[in-house]
Amino acid sequence: MADGAEAAWNRLAELARAPGASAIRPLMEDPSRAARFTHRAGDILADLSKTSVSDAVREALLDLARGVLAARDAMARGERINATEDRAVLHMALRGPRGTFRSGEEDASAEVHATLDAMQAFCARIHGEGRFTDVVNIGIGGSDLGPQMAARALWRHGMPMRAHYLSNVDGHAWEVMRHGLDPARTLVLVASKTFTTAETMANAHLVRGWLRDALGEAAGANLVALSTNLRATADFGVPESQVFGFRDWVGGRFSLWSAIGLSIALACGWEVFAALLAGARRMDEHFLSAPEAENLPLLMALTEVWHVNGLGLPSRAVLPYDERLARFPAHLQQVEMESLGKRVTLGGLPVPRPTGPVVFGEPGTNSQHSFMQLLHQGTTPVPADIVLVANPAHGFEENHRQLLANGLAQAEALLRGRDATEVRAEMEAKGVAPAAVEALLPHRLFPGDRPSTTLVLPRLDANTLGQLVALYEHKVFCLGALWEVNAFDQWGVELGKQLAGALLPELAPGAKAGAHDPSTTALIAELHRLRAD
Repeated sequence: MADGAEAAWNRLAELARAPGASAIRPLMEDPSRAARFTHRAGDILADLSKTSVSDAVREALLDLARGVLAARDAMARGERINATEDRAVLHMALRGPRGTFRSGEEDASAEVHATLDAMQAFCARIHGEGRFTDVVNIGIGGSDLGPQMAARALWRHGMPMRAHYLSNVDGHAWEVMRHGLDPARTLVLVASKTFTTAETMANAHLVRGWLRDALGEAAGANLVALSTNLRATADFGVPESQVFGFRDWVGGRFSLWSAIGLSIALACGWEVFAALLAGARRMDEHFLSAPEAENLPLLMALTEVWHVNGLGLPSRAVLPYDERLARFPAHLQQVEMESLGKRVTLGGLPVPRPTGPVVFGEPGTNSQHSFMQLLHQGTTPVPADIVLVANPAHGFEENHRQLLANGLAQAEALLRGRDATEVRAEMEAKGVAPAAVEALLPHRLFPGDRPSTTLVLPRLDANTLGQLVALYEHKVFCLGALWEVNAFDQWGVELGKQLAGALLPELAPGAKAGAHDPSTTALIAELHRLRAD
């Protein structure tokens, strides 16, 4: 680590140790704070003022960030910043203009646009034929979470097709889904770059069998592959004209803009998918051009550094006050936790400080009736990202006003809390006996000074959704650079896959357990006993 960065980390730690470092309410006494800590990027407004990032803390954070934008530029040039896999990181190329991005000698943009052109022609053919009413996307991880999130957010009645997503290898998922589908009118996408992902291929064989039982050899016309393994897709029965690939410089959790997003285009229409890409491109342009003090992805990343490394807060809630964004927290769980759940630096040394926090969330107002109790009165503060959409896509204005009021109220309540004077006065006004007031008082106190960030979108459409998702992608990049970890590999998911492959034959009828720890051996025996009953 450079001496300047070490000095910046030390300064940040010094500020975090100062009395009142986590206090927010005193900062809000500055009437200019809301304006100074509110930023815009594209159509998104982000209010960062309800955090304990003071002017001095922000200055230290910006000192810490020197060099992040140089790393950003290296990514945009197509340098192999994913060092452990010797790959470039070019998800921005997926939504960039022609001729913009290269990976070494390769014209990455040309390949991207060739695939997009083929996808557009395919969508035009499928929609023009009018044969298919449903599309089933079979994938897992980034081949499921991003496309499912976007399709749910953007689909409206009257759009070309209905989208369904099959990810869990649990057969119950397919058992529930299949009864609402007509095999003759169902297009099946199998999303696996290598066409070897165990869970995806198990489900793919299941669904292909369903198609063949109904359609015979004609079932191949209903199959599409999102893969680069042409031999495997041909063996599976997918026509070569219905195979769409993407390169290894596209990480799965950053891939909804690629062929992996075909289900979005089929369900919602090509114009919607193109607008999604255009929105992401707009955020890319901000990220690539804005200076440190105005760069919203960087500022959001720095705020998280303050919470995680300065204040020791190990989690963050994502609260979209829009039902259409119900799967947005799940998408961010993968984008952030798979990217930033790292314990060694790019140089292979132990990281000297905490990295990625636990990310969780639910749509408001549902979250208020489940886990928000912990955010308000729990022992450890949990920073929250609150997403508000100013204008709904429905005519139920009173419902939407209630939704917005609840989102604003949660941020305000986390900030201000409730002190003893306020609670005592409220109970006395209701005629509560003095002894009961004193007994109940501790239970009704809210500490306040709980941090939140509020993001406001004018509306939720394909363009603003693209901006929102790209904002968080770039925030992840910045955090990886700040923590000096590789945000683009995921070796931690591999061990479980390998062990599952070894365990599978041991669960066959009559099979014996191999060499395992005593707990696993005993559990195998118990499962054999229960399945034999």
